[in-house]
Amino acid sequence: MTNTQIPAVRPQPPAAPPAPASRRSARDRGTRLLATLFLAPTIVGIVVFTVVPIIGSVVLSLFHWNVIDDPSFAGAANYREVFTDSTVLVSFGNTLLFMVFAVALQLLIALVLALAVNGRMPVWLRSVFRSAFFFPLVLSAASISVVMKYLFNQDFGVVNWLLGLVGVAPVPWLTSENAAMATVILVYVWQQFGFSFLLFVGGLNNIPKEIHEAASLDGATGLRKHLGITLPLLSPTLLVASVVGIINALQVFEQPYVLTNGGPGDATRTVVMVIYESAFEQLRFGAASAVGVLLFVLIMAVTALQFRLSRRFVHYQ
Repeated sequence: MTNTQIPAVRPQPPAAPPAPASRRSARDRGTRLLATLFLAPTIVGIVVFTVVPIIGSVVLSLFHWNVIDDPSFAGAANYREVFTDSTVLVSFGNTLLFMVFAVALQLLIALVLALAVNGRMPVWLRSVFRSAFFFPLVLSAASISVVMKYLFNQDFGVVNWLLGLVGVAPVPWLTSENAAMATVILVYVWQQFGFSFLLFVGGLNNIPKEIHEAASLDGATGLRKHLGITLPLLSPTLLVASVVGIINALQVFEQPYVLTNGGPGDATRTVVMVIYESAFEQLRFGAASAVGVLLFVLIMAVTALQFRLSRRFVHYQ
């Protein structure tokens, strides 16, 4: 018969008494006050520079006002004018057409380049490509458009000169209706794709390498791996890039204004250009506000539709 030795039980230190309710309440109030102080500049900025202008635009859209005379109440007259003005309707069509092709091309180029840069490449070369692709985004859109206007000039532009070396006739990049919109899209995408590119690079780095290794062991290669694994795991990043891209594209102004001034005719005239011309050239601030309100509603509707569709197509890890 063996003697079983029972281990000694160490006495537990007494639990610390709970903090008084008054002390906890004071600590919570201090935390809330500190959080409010940190958030106050952002909240004030949003209210002053976003909420107030939106409300002001909605109110102003109900008036006729040319800055010189006192505003007069117009009711829905400005909105009726919008839907009967052929220039405004054409500008909305141009803006939607621009949005579809510009955003699709921007996301496609950014994704392809991100996949290429994220492949087997020296770290220093990867950094060079990241900086080079992002650099146009930090430049002024107006200055880039001025340079591109000379490059795409039909008579003495570098682009047509290079095409002439291989026997191609000069292309009316900025004076033909079809070519003008394509040129504006190319210039816009060249400057903007760097943002989506960085988003995709970050999203690709967050995909666990073990998933791709397991897929390779199962025989998945190349395009099949990207379609079956990379794109579904990258879908949240694709959603963010598409939402930001569409919002920016619907507000495009500098590129068509500098490159073509909305021409030839109204082929490249966008909604923001109509707002600018109505407000600052024709002094019709009520009509310009009405167009701005409709553009705001369009942006909100498209964004809401994107988030609605994301429930089906976006997969979170």
